[in-house]
Amino acid sequence: MKRAALFLWLALPVVVYGVYLAWGSPHAIWSYSFTSEGSRYDPFADRTYHSCTYLGWRWHEVTVPARDGRCAWVRFFEVPG
Repeated sequence: MKRAALFLWLALPVVVYGVYLAWGSPHAIWSYSFTSEGSRYDPFADRTYHSCTYLGWRWHEVTVPARDGRCAWVRFFEVPG
Protein backbone atom coordinates (compact mmCIF):
# COMPACT_ATOMS: atom_id res chain seq x y z
CA MET A 1 0.00 0.00 0.00
CA LYS A 2 2.84 2.42 0.78
CA ARG A 3 4.39 1.80 -2.62
CA ALA A 4 1.09 2.53 -4.37
CA ALA A 5 0.91 5.89 -2.58
CA LEU A 6 4.29 6.83 -4.04
CA PHE A 7 2.80 6.67 -7.54
CA LEU A 8 -0.44 8.48 -6.69
CA TRP A 9 0.99 11.81 -7.91
CA LEU A 10 1.01 10.40 -11.46
CA ALA A 11 -2.79 10.67 -11.54
CA LEU A 12 -2.68 14.49 -11.83
CA PRO A 13 -0.61 14.66 -15.05
CA VAL A 14 -2.76 11.90 -16.57
CA VAL A 15 -5.95 13.82 -15.74
CA VAL A 16 -4.53 17.10 -17.10
CA TYR A 17 -3.51 15.38 -20.33
CA GLY A 18 -6.96 13.78 -20.61
CA VAL A 19 -8.65 17.19 -20.23
CA TYR A 20 -6.33 18.59 -22.91
CA LEU A 21 -7.24 15.78 -25.32
CA ALA A 22 -10.97 16.04 -24.61
CA TRP A 23 -11.54 19.81 -24.56
CA GLY A 24 -8.30 21.48 -25.71
CA SER A 25 -6.09 23.88 -23.80
CA PRO A 26 -7.43 26.54 -21.42
CA HIS A 27 -7.50 30.14 -22.64
CA ALA A 28 -8.06 33.12 -20.34
CA ILE A 29 -10.00 36.25 -21.29
CA TRP A 30 -7.69 38.90 -22.70
CA SER A 31 -9.99 41.57 -24.14
CA TYR A 32 -13.60 42.13 -25.12
CA SER A 33 -15.92 44.60 -26.81
CA PHE A 34 -19.24 45.62 -25.31
CA THR A 35 -22.08 48.13 -25.35
CA SER A 36 -22.65 49.85 -22.03
CA GLU A 37 -26.01 51.10 -20.75
CA GLY A 38 -24.23 53.83 -18.79
CA SER A 39 -20.70 55.13 -18.47
CA ARG A 40 -17.98 52.96 -20.01
CA TYR A 41 -15.99 53.09 -16.77
CA ASP A 42 -18.92 52.42 -14.41
CA PRO A 43 -18.41 48.86 -13.08
CA PHE A 44 -22.09 48.60 -12.09
CA ALA A 45 -23.57 49.59 -15.47
CA ASP A 46 -25.29 46.85 -17.48
CA ARG A 47 -23.12 45.65 -20.36
CA THR A 48 -23.84 43.57 -23.42
CA TYR A 49 -20.69 41.92 -24.75
CA HIS A 50 -20.22 41.40 -28.50
CA SER A 51 -16.87 39.66 -28.89
CA CYS A 52 -14.40 38.00 -26.53
CA THR A 53 -10.68 37.50 -27.16
CA TYR A 54 -8.91 34.72 -25.28
CA LEU A 55 -5.18 34.14 -24.89
CA GLY A 56 -3.78 30.66 -24.40
CA TRP A 57 -0.82 28.35 -24.82
CA ARG A 58 2.09 29.74 -26.89
CA TRP A 59 0.34 33.15 -27.17
CA HIS A 60 -2.46 31.54 -29.20
CA GLU A 61 -5.20 34.15 -29.51
CA VAL A 62 -8.84 33.31 -30.31
CA THR A 63 -11.65 35.84 -30.90
CA VAL A 64 -15.20 34.51 -30.71
CA PRO A 65 -18.68 36.07 -30.49
CA ALA A 66 -20.04 36.42 -26.97
CA ARG A 67 -22.49 33.78 -25.76
CA ASP A 68 -25.78 35.35 -24.64
CA GLY A 69 -24.05 38.71 -24.30
CA ARG A 70 -21.51 37.42 -21.77
CA CYS A 71 -17.83 36.41 -21.83
CA ALA A 72 -16.52 33.52 -19.75
CA TRP A 73 -13.27 34.00 -17.84
CA VAL A 74 -11.78 30.74 -19.14
CA ARG A 75 -12.65 28.68 -22.25
CA PHE A 76 -11.07 25.65 -23.86
CA PHE A 77 -9.88 25.75 -27.49
CA GLU A 78 -7.74 23.47 -29.61
CA VAL A 79 -4.30 24.86 -30.33
CA PRO A 80 -3.31 24.50 -33.99
CA GLY A 81 -0.27 22.35 -34.81
